[in-house]
Amino acid sequence: MTSQFESIGQKAEQLAPKAAKYSNTNGDPVDDDERIVEQIESLCMNCHKNGQTRLLLTAIPYFREIILMSFHCDECGFQNNEIQAANEYQSHGARYELRLRDMADFERQVVKSDTATVKFVELDVEVPPGRGQLTNIEGLLSTVIDDLESNQGARREQQPEVAEKVQDIIDRGKAMLAGTAFPFRVSIDDPAGNSFIAPDPRDGVGKWEKREYLRTTDQNEMLGLADTRNSITTGLGEPDGSTVSDQVYQFPSHCPGCMHPCTTNMKMVDIPHFRQVVLMSTSCADCGYKSNDVKTGGEIPKLGKKITVRIKNEIDLARDILKSESCALECPELNLSVNPGTLGGRFTTVEGLLTQVRDDLKSQIFETGPGHDGLSDQEKNRWTGFFGELDRAVAGEREFSIVLADPMAASYVQSLADDPSQPDEQMTVEEYERTEEEEEDLGLKDMKTENYGEDGGVAEGEKNGREETEKETAA
Repeated sequence: MTSQFESIGQKAEQLAPKAAKYSNTNGDPVDDDERIVEQIESLCMNCHKNGQTRLLLTAIPYFREIILMSFHCDECGFQNNEIQAANEYQSHGARYELRLRDMADFERQVVKSDTATVKFVELDVEVPPGRGQLTNIEGLLSTVIDDLESNQGARREQQPEVAEKVQDIIDRGKAMLAGTAFPFRVSIDDPAGNSFIAPDPRDGVGKWEKREYLRTTDQNEMLGLADTRNSITTGLGEPDGSTVSDQVYQFPSHCPGCMHPCTTNMKMVDIPHFRQVVLMSTSCADCGYKSNDVKTGGEIPKLGKKITVRIKNEIDLARDILKSESCALECPELNLSVNPGTLGGRFTTVEGLLTQVRDDLKSQIFETGPGHDGLSDQEKNRWTGFFGELDRAVAGEREFSIVLADPMAASYVQSLADDPSQPDEQMTVEEYERTEEEEEDLGLKDMKTENYGEDGGVAEGEKNGREETEKETAA
């Protein structure tokens, strides 16, 4: 039995032979079992008469299965199009960000679920969760501009000051569409994890980024996910005061996937010639969710650190490597770049890290199986070549370099020198000053470590003063 969620191209190939089965020129429909697009009679929410809903089950390259829905009412002409994810909520929320630099970036495919928030950062415009869409970046931006323009006439009459500000946003949005305002960023934040911006193998560090995160309690409630038990009943105690290295501690927590109580294991490990790190592992017996992460501790260093190591043979592939959550990884010879936040924190070997990157990318790019129509022949060849070189690197059949750039200086590569605390001849380690953007992303610009009590007092005084003023105004 063939899958119901085939690509649009595969479904189109089935249309011709099935169309030939029409019994006469009156166009009698084919059997329900053979229909590509499902048709359902449903209520029109505009005129409250019956209309026609069409459903197409398909798969999106790089992504997963979705349902395309189209409604049309012959009575009043009302129509609507949207998409829905065809699978369950993901265990983590996902945030995608793309930095557009040329006109070709407007063609990036976008899946926006009905739980996702879209933001054009430089425009400071946010599209709240609503109708699901299958479109591209140009379509998203054009929709925002059209929506803003549709009510400009009424705004100019009722709120001229607001209309002037909105017009400024419209003008800047049109400049972006015209290609005169590069670069700019667009982000999609989906707590359900079912939205997506297509990557490209030529994207370098800082252009396309995906971050997964644990949902908050409010986000779980919004999605209808909640703890199905009243309380956590485990005999596991929390660690007391001091934490001993190499001792496994267990404490109760909630599964981010199903919100049932589960257990998180924590272990402090001393990495020789580096620092102490925390290994964390969560496993849920109810839904099977599993996660592993590495957290580094200690003070925030004044400088970031960049480590470059040349991988020549199988011995180099066996080097221990710690990639922190704030670290960007790049292999120039392999055209591979991994943005900060991707994969989370990982303590493994060079071979293990590259294998995980390869497997994660393959699961995204080729998840829908061979023959999906979303990839052109040129793009398929480019991805095939990319994975071929990555396979050779993992097998130790070619030399390459790994560059770890960590603004928190929390990443590490094992040295093979006689003195392990010093880099060997295949490694270079350099410190650098963090950029303004890195400081902002890490939240260091807003961090107060001195005189914060006084600042709090001033802020409290200002707050009380504002309250008194508001009371006088109300009186």
